[in-house]
Amino acid sequence: MTQTQRVDAVVVGAGFAGLYMLHRLRGLGLSVRVLEAGSDVGGTWFWNRYPGARCDVESLEYSYQFDEDLQQEWSWTERYASQPEILDYIRHVAERFDLRRDIRFDTRVTAAHFDATTVEWHIQTDSSAEFSTRWCIMATGCLSVPTWPALEGADSFTGSTFHTGRWPHEGVDFSGQRVGVIGTGSSAIQSIPIIAGQARELYVFQRTPNFSVPARNEPMDPELEARIKAGYADFRARNGQMQSAFGVRHPRCEGSALEASEAERQRQFEHHWQLGGLLFLRAYGDLLVNTEANELAQAFIRDKIRSVVEDPEVAEKLLPDSVVGCKRLCADSGYFETFNQPHVTLVDLRREPIERITPAGIRHAGSEYELDSLVFATGFDAMTGALARIDIRGRDGTTLRERWEDGPRTYLGLQVAGFPNLFTITGPGSPSVLTNMLYSIEQHVDWIAGCVADLSARGLTTIEATGKAEADWVAHVNAMASHTLFTHCNSWYLGANVPGKPRVFMPYLGFPEYVARCNEVRARNYEGFVLS
Repeated sequence: MTQTQRVDAVVVGAGFAGLYMLHRLRGLGLSVRVLEAGSDVGGTWFWNRYPGARCDVESLEYSYQFDEDLQQEWSWTERYASQPEILDYIRHVAERFDLRRDIRFDTRVTAAHFDATTVEWHIQTDSSAEFSTRWCIMATGCLSVPTWPALEGADSFTGSTFHTGRWPHEGVDFSGQRVGVIGTGSSAIQSIPIIAGQARELYVFQRTPNFSVPARNEPMDPELEARIKAGYADFRARNGQMQSAFGVRHPRCEGSALEASEAERQRQFEHHWQLGGLLFLRAYGDLLVNTEANELAQAFIRDKIRSVVEDPEVAEKLLPDSVVGCKRLCADSGYFETFNQPHVTLVDLRREPIERITPAGIRHAGSEYELDSLVFATGFDAMTGALARIDIRGRDGTTLRERWEDGPRTYLGLQVAGFPNLFTITGPGSPSVLTNMLYSIEQHVDWIAGCVADLSARGLTTIEATGKAEADWVAHVNAMASHTLFTHCNSWYLGANVPGKPRVFMPYLGFPEYVARCNEVRARNYEGFVLS
């Protein structure tokens, strides 16, 4: 017989968000249990171990800032940290703050039902463990549920099959193999140069070419690290995390690409190209709001691709035809150069899709590509996928899936009307994936912890978003997106990569404005929420 365990709070997920949430709730004196499907801490960095996996935010910023001693004692080895190093960091945090004793690993949450009579959430898991709790906090991550394309014959392939989002922990050696990679998003762009260095033959099956800028990764500069650590708090605020719309340093140029002369514009683009990665989008202030300005940036990147790829026909196939930045800009280390290698073949799917997967490989346009291994770099069911997999039922028994049938609806990305005391860390309707995730995570966790403390101090037991506040916030999120170019292409920001998923722009644009709004809501006695 299953015995239900009673705790003050249940946190689902032991990535960056879950660990910090556990730390903050413990500090309030609450009993907490973190439930994690994996066998260790790490979240997305536990699962995503594909070759070349690396963060696209600089290491000195993609780290916790809640503890000054932690900031000072940890040293990064590279400008952009690799997956193994980030996982080491997360494990260090778990040990340093003794977090593991309150985490239950290899435990996937299957259901969370609210009982209005007891004012508690009942949590069920695949390990038969059950919990009852006042506070249910979803730290399930924005990119944690891989998507697999519906390809005929997918189960017939007799070789080895992998997904970049569920990479074997022991690693994979492709030496001497014929390898096919389906997809050319971020994980593919990072992994393809590494796989090409091992494989005998590499075939890249590309449906949609992506914009990518060299990451310019390099060993950590010890002098830079020492200088930043001497005033970490000032660095975090002054260099952009509080002022920047995206929560990273290097303030955006406020000028217009259309007002600059051709020579000035080329110099500015080249400067940001040399800075590397996401910083390219900071060349001008209107790149993500003005179509003509964006077209100038597109042309610059296309010329860069043409200058790198030696075969003109291959280069043309690699040229994106979308808005730069409306999909997350990729940061690479030698991606386009990879196609100059004689054993690497680009298979263009724009005119003719894959016909089917065969026992021996992939059939396309009447040709069969024989493969030993097949890699799916086909992305994630972003922002809502992990929540949709759990049977979450609110006050009247309505499921979250039903409430979100036409797209996700939240208030501030923190709560859903009809689901009292259920919080979503970096949920849809918050800046989340359009920011440095670590900063968005800390901001959300701090707000939730402050809310729990406030209610406890006042003898209150529930907080629930109102339907009006939720509706007004969804309208505001959409209005903000409508003033930009983010909605001008089919991206996972819109859920366009998942067949049948409603096309709704999910993240909120504008980090400083969002933080100010959250602070204002709390100062006004949780405006838009019902407290009881």
